[in-house]
Amino acid sequence: MTDPFGTERLRAAVLRSWQDSPTRFVEDTNAEGDLRVGAYRDRLFVELAQNAADAAQAAGTPGRVRVSVVDGELRFANTGAPLDARGVESLASLRASGKDAGETVGRFGVGFAAVLTVSSEPRVVSRTGGVAFSAERTRAAAGREGDVAVLRLPWPVPPEETPLPQGFDTEVRLPLRAGTGAEELLRGLAGDVGDLLLALPWLAEFDVDGEVWTRTVDGAVVVIGGPRGDRTRWLTHRGAAVWAVPVGETGVPRPLGEDVLHAPTPTDDRLSLPARLIAPVPTEPSRRRVLPGEALTTALETAAREYVGLVRLLPPEHRFALVPAAGFPKSTVDATIRELVLAVLTDQPWLAGQSGGELAGRQARVLDADVPGLAPLLKDLIPGLVADAPPGAAAILKPVSAEPCTIGDVLDALTGVVREPRWWRELYAALAVAVDTHVLATDALEGLPVPLSDGRTLPGARGALLVEGSAELLELLSDVDVPGLRLVHPEAAHPLLERLGAKHADARELLESDQLMDAVERSVEDIRSGLDGMTLAGAVLRLVADCGDSAPAWARALALPAEDGWRRADELVLPGSPLLDIFDEEVFDADDGALSVVDEEFAEDWPKETLVAVGVLDSFAVVGDADPHEPDHDLPDEEEWWDSRSRPPATVLAIRDLDLVADDAWPAALRLLAARPETWRALTEPDGHAGWWLARNALLAGEPPNAWRMPDAVTLTGLYDEVPDLGLSREVLLAAGVRTGLELSSVDEVRELLFRLGDPGRRISPGLAARAHAELVESPVDVREVDPPEGVRGADGTVADAPDAAVLDVPWYAAVLAPGAIVVAPETPERLAELLDLPLASSLPAEVTSEGEYVPWAELPALRLAADQLGERIPDGGVILHETLTVSCKDTEHDVPWWSGDRLHAADTSEGLARAFAWATDRWADRHLLTALLDDPSPATLQN
Repeated sequence: MTDPFGTERLRAAVLRSWQDSPTRFVEDTNAEGDLRVGAYRDRLFVELAQNAADAAQAAGTPGRVRVSVVDGELRFANTGAPLDARGVESLASLRASGKDAGETVGRFGVGFAAVLTVSSEPRVVSRTGGVAFSAERTRAAAGREGDVAVLRLPWPVPPEETPLPQGFDTEVRLPLRAGTGAEELLRGLAGDVGDLLLALPWLAEFDVDGEVWTRTVDGAVVVIGGPRGDRTRWLTHRGAAVWAVPVGETGVPRPLGEDVLHAPTPTDDRLSLPARLIAPVPTEPSRRRVLPGEALTTALETAAREYVGLVRLLPPEHRFALVPAAGFPKSTVDATIRELVLAVLTDQPWLAGQSGGELAGRQARVLDADVPGLAPLLKDLIPGLVADAPPGAAAILKPVSAEPCTIGDVLDALTGVVREPRWWRELYAALAVAVDTHVLATDALEGLPVPLSDGRTLPGARGALLVEGSAELLELLSDVDVPGLRLVHPEAAHPLLERLGAKHADARELLESDQLMDAVERSVEDIRSGLDGMTLAGAVLRLVADCGDSAPAWARALALPAEDGWRRADELVLPGSPLLDIFDEEVFDADDGALSVVDEEFAEDWPKETLVAVGVLDSFAVVGDADPHEPDHDLPDEEEWWDSRSRPPATVLAIRDLDLVADDAWPAALRLLAARPETWRALTEPDGHAGWWLARNALLAGEPPNAWRMPDAVTLTGLYDEVPDLGLSREVLLAAGVRTGLELSSVDEVRELLFRLGDPGRRISPGLAARAHAELVESPVDVREVDPPEGVRGADGTVADAPDAAVLDVPWYAAVLAPGAIVVAPETPERLAELLDLPLASSLPAEVTSEGEYVPWAELPALRLAADQLGERIPDGGVILHETLTVSCKDTEHDVPWWSGDRLHAADTSEGLARAFAWATDRWADRHLLTALLDDPSPATLQN
């Protein structure tokens, strides 16, 4: 029989010690008996599970355990590190453990004595070998009868030992002592498996006679899965100690009512904390009780400091459940750890503050009355107010020194506070529920601030006037601020205020007020929220009529009845107004139209002048601002107009609603604009918005005015068509922006001109094309805003494809490029090339291909004579003279009169020499005269 662990040596040593000292035999027997019937009497599976967890940890892989009963044996199989010699030595020792310093759980130490509670013949079988213990064999070896120390003498397992179950590394096999119920043992184990898996993180699976429990981790939650699909979820915080609390599937904690300290397996020290503590505290050898002393105090202090980590894992509204409830401690340890935990919750932040961040218990204030929705409204008023506090939070947090906040404290905090009216209404709504449920008495709310419609705040509701609830008042006005009256702001009004002493406002009191502006400006909004506006409309119109149809500017916001509901006065048109035929039909769309028509019956009740005085439109409205600061006058494209100017306008005189005119109604619209002095003045305002906008957006025969030319603007013929006869005067056409010249002031106009220049259907003279190019160069636009055209207008007036064209920047290239491919720019050809995305002519590769001879200027008699006639000094240098000058460009050779590049070249002709000499002497404008003088140097040439 093999003995891989040297058990013979171990037995010999023990037997020798017993022979040498008979008292040692008695001591060992008594010690083992004490462990069996005392310390480990009910810790069989706890100790075996600890050994299995250590084996898994040593192997570095979460372990599996299987417990079964086979042929009268209780078998406990596990995965992980197998049995070794050191482990056997520990098994055979009553006073030592095989664990290393720093390990949490002992392996094969004195705890193994727990197996003797059910068996006197235990065996440990591992894939490295096995050992067996036997009371009978120990008696025989020691020559003794009665009780013996069974675990002191190990034997190797026999060769016929049943092999390990597949997939496991070690199995403890315990032939059950007569009278020991296997089913009872398994039932007891089934009840403890969940706790064992929680306490021993290196165990992942526990199989008890075919029923399997599993341990998985989901973030901070340890999930213990049962054999019937049931799951227990533990929210866990791991540090030096482990804190865990059961939670539901949605994360709601289920605090423990009573538990024991786990170290890591359960001790006999009872706890009353809401969460389980698994801590490396010093314990007695039996691990049933903690060992008092400095080490225990340090361990408990460390664990308490980490408790707040578990609390913070919960959503703020559930953290209150982990505050230890008041009550008598269950043990000395319980008293200590409760006191330490409460101290940590007192000093460390963990409570969600209503203003953000977290608060320690001593920093916190909590409402002592259960008023749902009140705390969020007070977050900026009461420092340290706790958020998400449940009912009874003040009592819950009392042990952590949180300060209760009474309703009196709340009223003190509200004194002098300025808030939006809707905020006050929310406050009253929350307090009303508390009053209705008798949580608060109305007397407790005396002094509750009330915001008034004029911006003041009243200290208490008594004497305040409520607009809502008064039928007479609702017939006349709604939502109006009346200085001098304690009118509760309508957005703050709430039935609670009436219970606190507020009164309904009297209609006469409000009608006698002379400040209706705020009510008028809010009138449309009030009507849309369900308030009646007819009385307010009637009151304001009556006042306007009595004042000679003179109305303040704010009267334009007055809500009036329209065909599609209620609208502001300045969004309405009178029935029969010419604007009804001029504005686009969509303008009057019932769902989202910009304007509507005054209700016909209502309009009949009031003079036209009165309605126009409050802003109702009968014709175009004029907008005037003598001191404008920004483009905020609700004009179409106002910001673009503002930006198009070199400086902001000193005044604004413009016409409203020009963008509402129908496309085919512009002639009629222009006639209407010209018919009234105020609109004509706005239309003809120098650099004004109306003229600027109309030139680009009005439509005359389907085109904007600046797309047409005046009949007498013949210099634009071909580029712009003559404006058709639409029955409009010359003055109106000019005011609308019909062209008399090529001036460009916007990106759109530049784009339009480029399109026209590239349109092969247009017949444009070379001169007009050159002038158009000059205007493009001068236009104040960013080249990046303009897409280059596909076609460009050449020097001969024809259209060329852009890829075939170039901008002429030096004159000699004109001889090698086709006229239709040359784009001429009188000034700054570089900008034109950039605008058209064309190359400069000088960038095209060209090469002189003929041979020439260098001749100094001074050696050309005819040239000297011509220069003398012009009074020009013969310069230094000369020219390369060719009998025939040829230049290759774009793979084609051209005969040219002259060329300039690195050197100056000329054909031996009058034209060639004249151009070369004119270029060399910077007299390019005299090139034609020079040609004539070379042909005829007589003074008569100069006369011609």
